[in-house]
Amino acid sequence: MKTTRAAKIEAEIEKARAKLAEQQAHLKELEAKRLELENTEIVDVVRGMNIPLNELAGLLRSLKSGAAALGQNVPKSVSAKNYSDMEDETE
Repeated sequence: MKTTRAAKIEAEIEKARAKLAEQQAHLKELEAKRLELENTEIVDVVRGMNIPLNELAGLLRSLKSGAAALGQNVPKSVSAKNYSDMEDETE
């Protein structure tokens, strides 16, 4: 009888492992989809700011290096609103 019980438990363990592997694979897929959607949102926001690509890297570096630590979202001289105002003046 012990062998039969042990075999049943072993079968349950294998079944649980299979379900766990399936759930982990599903979780990876969901995390990948979330990352893809987040990246799409970021690209849409950046494109919506109308900042030229050659200035975008500098803006992001300045934000990372300290402007965010000072409580500023974007340095005033290159904020999206001010940037579009500057574009109007130069045209």
